[in-house]
Amino acid sequence: MVGVRKQIAGSAGVTIAGPLRFPFDVVGRSLRYRFPPGLVDELEPDGDGFRGRAFLAGRQLGRFRLERASATRDR
Repeated sequence: MVGVRKQIAGSAGVTIAGPLRFPFDVVGRSLRYRFPPGLVDELEPDGDGFRGRAFLAGRQLGRFRLERASATRDR
């Protein structure tokens, strides 16, 4: 998703989409959002980053690729 960033530190993080910020907790390879309830990103290792799938109340909303910002800038 163009313009969407995630900042992760330890067991918590935030997804930033323009002026909006969505805090989440890291549980294993899942990002469990505090709001909206039931929103979860599931991550799988993929090379230097992760493949992700976003779910809301168990229903898949979309897929994405998660890469470190430094890795993206080096390309």
